[in-house]
This record gives sequence, C-alpha cells and structure tokens, in this order.
Amino acid sequence: MKSLSPSGRIAQGLNYTLLALLACSCIVPFFYVISVSLTPVTEVLRQNGLVLIPKRITFFAYEQLLTGETLANAYKVSLFRAVMGTSLNLLFTMITALPLSRKSLPGRNVFLLFIVFTMLFNGGIIPHYLVVKQFGLLNSVWALIIPTMISAFNLLIMKSFFEQLPEALDEAAKIDGAGELAILFKIVIPLSTPIIATIGLFYAVYHWNSFFDAVLFINDSAKIPLQLFLRNILMATLASSGDAAADAADIVNPISMQMAAVVLSTLPILCVYPFIQKHFTRGILLGAIKG
Repeated sequence: MKSLSPSGRIAQGLNYTLLALLACSCIVPFFYVISVSLTPVTEVLRQNGLVLIPKRITFFAYEQLLTGETLANAYKVSLFRAVMGTSLNLLFTMITALPLSRKSLPGRNVFLLFIVFTMLFNGGIIPHYLVVKQFGLLNSVWALIIPTMISAFNLLIMKSFFEQLPEALDEAAKIDGAGELAILFKIVIPLSTPIIATIGLFYAVYHWNSFFDAVLFINDSAKIPLQLFLRNILMATLASSGDAAADAADIVNPISMQMAAVVLSTLPILCVYPFIQKHFTRGILLGAIKG
C-alpha cells in the first residue's frame, strides 16, 4: 500500500474530521431527544432543557403515551396504511412507469406532460376534499391511501430507471409468449430491486409521517393513525400541563412528552431502514441518470 505524503495525510485527517462532525450532527440531536424523553421534569428545568446524559431515568412520559388501547389501535391503523399504501403505491407506480419508459408508446409525451403538470399545479385542499367526499371515502382509512396512489416525482424516477433496461429483454420475452404482466413481474421487477426499495422507502415514510390528511378526512377516533393520535396527546398535554397533579419529579412535562412521541413515531422506520439502506443510494443514482 502506497504511503501518503504529508499533504495527503492532512487532507485525509480533514476528511475524517469533517465526516465525524457530520455524523455527530446527525446522532447528537436524536440522542438528545431520547435523553429528554427519559428525564424527569425537574432535571429538564434545572438544565434549561439541555439534557444529554440524564442523571435519573423515568419512563413516565412513555407510560402516559402507552396507557390504554387507543395507541395500539393507532399503531394498527398506521401499520395498515404504511403496508397497504406502500404496496399499492409501488404496484400502480410500476405499471404506470413501465409503459411510459417505452418510446414506442403512442402519446407518450402528452402523458408525461400531464404528469409533470400535476407537480407544478394542483387544485388545492377544497377540491381534494370534495373529490374524496364524492367517492364516499370520508372517515375511512382508504381516504389516506387512494388519493395518493401515485406520486408524480417517484413515477418519473422509476420511469428513468426502467428506460435503462434493454428493450431486447421485452422482445425476447414476447417471442417466448410472455404477456405484459409476465414481463413486469418476471423480468422488470427482479432487475429493479434498488429502485423499488428506494421508492418503497419514500412511500413508506410518507404514509408513516403524514397526519394532515387524517385531520381532514377522519372523524372516528378508532380510525386515526399514530401521528394524529400523538399530535392530539401533545395538544392535550400542552393545554393541561399547568394542572398536573403528580410527584414533582414525575410531572407530565410537555417537552418530555413531545420527545417520547418523536421516539415512538420514529422507531419503526429506524428498524426498517437498515435492511434497505444498501439499495437506497444506488436506486436514486440509477433512477436519475436519464431525464
């Protein structure tokens, strides 16, 4: 192995230092969130909210959030939305992106123009609400899934990826008697694992973090997703924080409740991300080479 020159060592040291600082900028905030969620209110107030290593650990904020069956039901709704929504998103995005990636498609440029147009202009909240109402989806979990079935941005990324697949594969499959669905599921999808994992992550994170559409369309408390449930708890905690009647060390602290809610809502995505992280960068790069 060739030894580095003094200037090369300095440059390498600067690179490592910069990478370490960037890593800390990502790790420290999340570590702070966990620490505050586990710290009693007296300790948080004593340190003016800057707690990195709690001297005393309490799970009171988590107990307040996890008490009762409502949270478990909200988790079920969010899991159903994330799993079903992401699956349908990927399916409809792929079956739309594949024909658009073929230059032989009649009217291809017109379809692409309409898709790009939706990225620049939209009807707004009121027309969106009226459309959902006319389809009878109000107060239904499907109101959180069907209106966002395809993202134009994700569709264009997947289309760009499919354009890089040789069309000779399609021609050979058709000669062997394969139909369009067989080509999609037996040829295209096995060759598109990176972009599918990447777009799937985009869709899953969107479904898991979204709550505003639930505010608009869901009135039944048994059908609200996790994010809206945690938001309602935070609003109630902020409104009643001055009336808490617990031990001074375990008073319901709005800051601790907020941090505990962040941890509970982020944990599932953190558990899933490491399994698809290896496909993430590759999928984005391959999907962005062609316009």
